[in-house]
Amino acid sequence: MELTFDGLVKNYDTVKALKGVSFTLTPGVNGLLGPNGAGKSTMMNILSGNLSQTAGRITFNGEDIRNMGKEFRKRLGYMPQQQALYPGFTAAQFLGYMATLRGMEKAEATDAVHRVLRQVELEDVATRKIKTFSGGMKQRLLIAQAILADPDVLVLDEPTAVLTESEADQLISVMKSIAASGIAIIFITHRLDEVMAASNNITILRDGKLVATRKVEETSIVELAELMIGRKGESVVDAQPRSTHSDKVAMHLEDLHVDMPGEAVRGITLDIYEGEIFGIGGLAGQGKLGIPNGVMGLYDTEGGVELFGESLKVGDTTAALHAGIAMVSEDRKGVGLLLDQSIEDNIVFNAMQVRGDYLNKFGPFTLKNAKAIRAEAEKMIQELDIRCFGPTQAAGTLSGGNQQKVCIARALTMGPKLVFVSEPTRGIDIGAKKLVLETLVKLNREQGMTVLWITHFMEEAAQADRILVIGEGAAEGNALLERVGIRAAAGGHRGSGGHLPVRAGLRAGGGGGIVRGGVPGEPGLLRHCAQA
Repeated sequence: MELTFDGLVKNYDTVKALKGVSFTLTPGVNGLLGPNGAGKSTMMNILSGNLSQTAGRITFNGEDIRNMGKEFRKRLGYMPQQQALYPGFTAAQFLGYMATLRGMEKAEATDAVHRVLRQVELEDVATRKIKTFSGGMKQRLLIAQAILADPDVLVLDEPTAVLTESEADQLISVMKSIAASGIAIIFITHRLDEVMAASNNITILRDGKLVATRKVEETSIVELAELMIGRKGESVVDAQPRSTHSDKVAMHLEDLHVDMPGEAVRGITLDIYEGEIFGIGGLAGQGKLGIPNGVMGLYDTEGGVELFGESLKVGDTTAALHAGIAMVSEDRKGVGLLLDQSIEDNIVFNAMQVRGDYLNKFGPFTLKNAKAIRAEAEKMIQELDIRCFGPTQAAGTLSGGNQQKVCIARALTMGPKLVFVSEPTRGIDIGAKKLVLETLVKLNREQGMTVLWITHFMEEAAQADRILVIGEGAAEGNALLERVGIRAAAGGHRGSGGHLPVRAGLRAGGGGGIVRGGVPGEPGLLRHCAQA
């Protein structure tokens, strides 16, 4: 079986999304990498029949897929980044329903459901309702749905983006097992460690062009990163650690409890100082995301919150925004964006709604200041390198990484005194990641903005002046920070090469607590050691 992309070209008016891309896929896991805007989504939309190419062709075993019509679509399984599930259904009911939609007879559908549940290792939970599934189980169920018709080609678009490390490991194991049956899997991801762990071959796109195809045993995470961003020898970001910070408390949390499902906070008391980058890390489900969501009033919260000495009404989102707190949510689609609205309307939305900015008042009438909105949007698009056709493009049509940058632009447009940034690089390619993190560090260093940085990636956490590690919703014990070279300390660890999870530090000492920044200019990995 061979799937060949032969001189594929796609133009949108003057924008060239694909510029003569040619490569061949064979059975196994085929990684597909590229920065946001590289052309990956466009190419997959052409493959699935949702778009037509401007020139070139895609062939399946030598035959143009346009001539195959429905016959090829039956051979193609597709799992997009976002797909709805039916939480009240059991796994078997959901798959049976999807099989019926594909026109399968009852006996055929029953056999297919049993087969795919076995393939994705969910046969033991076939009668459980989907609403009880973990994120990893839901992703495997979606893969099962995509292989119901026993396809020859399976596209998985960012299947591990929202998963924990252990869930991602299990999903990769399932992918390899499916590929071993003779299916060609196209694995689209930004996580370089995972593409190395899962793939047989890796193809890299950049700016609509094919950059390289590599066998996994002949490349490395470092080379893949260089091929993606087109530059060599750059770390993701290098914020120089500082030994001192202001004595002025920017935010004080007193016995904070947050009832956020899966991220509950149980009694955090904490001072964050003005002008520092304060990191909050920990394993998934331990409460690190509960702190910003609780302070911003998105979940039931108890305890005390003070901002620059003034008490803040707990549980009131509007009060938090008026006080000068901004937040970039980890859930960019559910909370962060108005997907049907334009980029420019998304960028100014909070400032317009909360403070009345970008509005002109004429007696009893209020109109949007279109000129000011356009100027702000164009400034943010340039500063954050948001890849788009223009400020009027709908936010929902952007790639995941560019959507995240629009969320950051919205927060910055508020001119905040303090900003929560939750998982700022989730779903963003390595080049965009560098730009986003450098922007946050620059705002902190040059404008004195206080940044609370919530992440599970160790290299990101290492940029903070201090770090709070959360365990079971609380800070347990104390720890010092010691930096050691990433290459020396993380050898063989799946998080190496810019994707170092906080768990790499936790394994050395365990527990939670505050740790502090270390040796200036030395990229590194955090390691707990006993406090003297």
